[in-house]
Parts: sequence; structure tokens; C-alpha cells
Amino acid sequence: MSEPERESMEYDVVIVGAGPAGLSAAIRLKQMAADEDKDIEVCVLEKGSEVGAHILSGAVVDPRAMDELLPDWRDMEGHPFTVPVVEDQHLILSKSGHSAFPHVLLPPFMDNDGCYTVSLGNVCRWLASQAEGMGVEIFPGFAAAEVLFDEKGAVRGVATGATGIAKDGEKKPSYEAGMELHAKYTLFAEGVRGHLTKELKPIFDLERDCQPQVYGLGIKELWDVDPEKHVEGRVLHTQGWPLEDANGGGFIYHQADGQVALGFVVWLGYKNPHISPFQEMQKWKTHPMIAELLKGGKRVSYGARAINDGGYQSVPKLAFPGGALVGCAAGFLNVPRIKGTHTAMKSGMMAAEAVFAAVQAGRAQDELTAYQEAYDHSWVKAELKKVRNTVPLVKKFGDTAGTGLAGITMWLEHLKLSMPFTLGHKPDHEGLGRKEHFNKPVYPKPDGVLTFDRLSSVFLSNTNHEEDQPPHLVLKDPDVPIEHNLPLYDEPAQRYCPAGVYEVVGEEEGDPKFVINAQNCVHCKTCDIKDPLQNINWVVPEGGGGPNYPNM
Repeated sequence: MSEPERESMEYDVVIVGAGPAGLSAAIRLKQMAADEDKDIEVCVLEKGSEVGAHILSGAVVDPRAMDELLPDWRDMEGHPFTVPVVEDQHLILSKSGHSAFPHVLLPPFMDNDGCYTVSLGNVCRWLASQAEGMGVEIFPGFAAAEVLFDEKGAVRGVATGATGIAKDGEKKPSYEAGMELHAKYTLFAEGVRGHLTKELKPIFDLERDCQPQVYGLGIKELWDVDPEKHVEGRVLHTQGWPLEDANGGGFIYHQADGQVALGFVVWLGYKNPHISPFQEMQKWKTHPMIAELLKGGKRVSYGARAINDGGYQSVPKLAFPGGALVGCAAGFLNVPRIKGTHTAMKSGMMAAEAVFAAVQAGRAQDELTAYQEAYDHSWVKAELKKVRNTVPLVKKFGDTAGTGLAGITMWLEHLKLSMPFTLGHKPDHEGLGRKEHFNKPVYPKPDGVLTFDRLSSVFLSNTNHEEDQPPHLVLKDPDVPIEHNLPLYDEPAQRYCPAGVYEVVGEEEGDPKFVINAQNCVHCKTCDIKDPLQNINWVVPEGGGGPNYPNM
């Protein structure tokens, strides 16, 4: 039941999330309307304080989808694709050295030739300017907090969250009710582990025919480096050291203006509860090659975000009555290519084409079967199918043997000798082992120059939340962290969170308490994914809260 004081607005299409997928959908809708001299009202909601505020990615972008969406983008003013990839290396790290994986052994579709290294946040800001120029209404700082349904159970739109509510649930003098946005169709482009998407999946049984989604946690820093060490367009990927009880790897992208984007991804299916992905990233930077690159440089930004690793077999049913999932809400990341922007954009375009046809035919709130059919015959699905066994093979056989086997399967797929099987996934939270069965990794003490602690890192993310608001990190059972997770796993939330949100205090005094520092949350969603009993539920805070990533 909606609150009686909420006002409503009517649109043909409401899009939740101003990321690459949502903005591409909005642009495509307006393009088709202009081509056919029709009108279509499109609204985009963005929970960040501005478009791009919550966007975090490497990123190296394949322009394939951009070429389809805006064929003349290279001649358009202010586009952010100014740094083409000029050098591409894959390195295997040991503790003190490294070796280059022969580029010739990589399947051709792994090549970054023709790609660009960019700030994905800036890509979204530019796409937003194009969308607004076409008449799309974009509302940053407004978080979609609730899915609205019609009397038949179809999605009817979304409602933004109320503001000015205190922690105790009482309305403050600044209280403002949320707004209902009604639409003929609603596209959910929330990104990885979207809180409304998570609600919709069981309602419409969207995952009945797919494998569970699995995830990685990506932690990124932006550095100003010594100009003599900067090679604009150089792209490096690493695997191996320092990871021992987990899978993942790092990236080093030399971007514009003398900056280097450093990122480290830890797959969240790891078993050792003592692992700290944040500290693994800090340790990775102490490798001689990376430390030398950063010597004399300055860290200028920090952020973290979960990424979809499930791929082809984890893509859920995409359409349901009144709406559809696009982009990372559905999970189109190509893990071995470490790219998902082009597939996300294309999914938004395909959904938009199905929506436009339905609206012009006078339909509303039905199932967009044309979108599902378009995906099933698209290059997106074909691309994901080629690499579908990569993640399961590496998880099962380890970095060395698993990568080798994955490479063989990708070459066979490239030669159109498709493997006759598709390996499955297990949910990440099920893999955690008991604390006594694993050694504690040794992590370097932060020196404040090369390595850092979490709180100083969160400061660089410009994260802010109104402190007197209802908690957006909700424990289903408040007793679980101390009574279950602490004795079995030494409460892993203390370590898997890259923002220092979770603490256990008073343990030495024999009176442990679980503390949630929600104001530190960078919206990475790791807690919602990795908690062993799925006891932590991430819900949307007041709109505008969270990180404000510059140039990330």
C-alpha cells in the first residue's frame, strides 16, 4: 500500500539507474521516437548525488555498442574516449618478480586493440548530457526505494524513498514523502546486486532456469604518477601473487592527464574467512614492479564495487510483466575480457527497442518477450557463451591449471568447436570455511605512502550519509553476527567489507558486540553477497547518500 500523501508522475518509461545500460536505453528510446516522429516520455532515476557519483569501473571499454548507439560519437563534442589502448600485457606475478603471458596465446577476442581506457563515471556523465539533450528527464539524488505493482501483479513503476525520517522511524521537520513514478514499462538498471532487482527475482521466478550469480569485489585507486613513468594507453593485467586462498587479479591502466587506475579483484567465492580483499589489494601494491610505478606518486581517489562473475549461465530471465532487467542488474560482464560496458549498453538498447514497439502498439504492463528474443539472438549472448566455462574452471583447478584449461576452451570456441557442456556455479556465501581450518594471511602495516588503512581510503571516496536516518544495512537476525559468525568464522564482515563498516568490539573484555558504521558504506554490496547466512540485507539509503566518485 502506498502512502496517501505521495504524489505521482506519469511516464511512458521509467529507468532505474543512470549507468551505461540505463542511459543507453533512454537515448535509444528518444532516437526511435525522433525517427518515427513520435513522442515518448522517459525518466531516469539515479540514487547518486549526480550522474556518475556511484559509477566505478576499471575501465577499458570496447566501443562496439557505442558505435551502434551513437555512430558519430568520435566527432561529437566532449566525448570521453580520448585514450586508445596502445600497449596490452598480461603478467603473472610472483612475490618479487613477474613474467609476461605470451600475447599470441590469447584468443583474438581477448585483444584490446580498438578499445579505450576511460573513467566510466565520465562516460556516464557524457551519455547523460546526450540523453538530456534529447528530452530525457534525469533525476539524480532520487533513490528508487520501492517497486509498485498494479492489481494484476505487473510492475507499475517505482517510488522514491521518503526523506527526513529519523533512525527511530519518526518524521523529522524536514520530512518529505517519496514520489511515485508510474510507467507503462520500468527498466531496472541498478547495477550489480540491485536491491529492487533482488526483490523482483523471486516474485517473478526469474532465476528458475539459470545458475546462481557469483561475484567479485573490485577495489580501485586512482594515482597521479611521475610523468616519466606514465605511458598513456598502457594496459596491464596481473594474476598470481599475492592471492593464495582466493582467485582474482589486478589491473593497471595508464589513463589521461598523467593518472593511473589501479584495481584489484577478489572473487567472493573464497573459503578462507580470514581474507581481507582490501588488504590483499594493499599487499599487491608492494610488488616491486607496482611499487616502483607508484614511487613519488600520490593517491587521489578510492572506491570499491562488487562485479558479476557468473556470466552466460547466470543470466536470469530478463523480462516480466511491466518491466525488464538491463546491464549489470542482469549480469552481462565478460570476465576474461574484464569488460561489461559494451554488453550493458547493448542490453539497454535491446530493451528500449522492445519497449518502444510495445508502447507504439498501445500495450502496457505486459511481458517484453521481444527483449528476451533479441538477447537470445544477439552478439551479447554469443560473446558470453564463448567464455562461459572460464570462471568455473579457474575456481575448480586454480590459477595455473584452471587458466590453461580455460584458455583451451576459449580457443576451441573461437575455432567454432563449442564445448558440449556448461559448468555451474555455487553461491559465494556457501563456500566459507571454519576459521580454525585456515591460516591468517600476513598483511603489511599501512605506511600512508604506498599502503593505507580503510578509513583514510573511505575519506577519498567522498562518502557521506545523513547519520540520523533509518539504517540501510539491516540485520535479519541481530544475534547472528556474535552467536554464529564470530565463533565459526571470526565474523568475516570485519574483513570482507572494504570500507570498515563492520566491527566487533569488546571481544577482549568477553563482551563482544557487533557495530555497524553505516555512514562509511560505499555501496559495494559485498556484505549482502558474502554473509554466510545471508543475514545482512542492503536497502537503499536516502537519495544522494554514498560515495561521490570523481573521475572513477
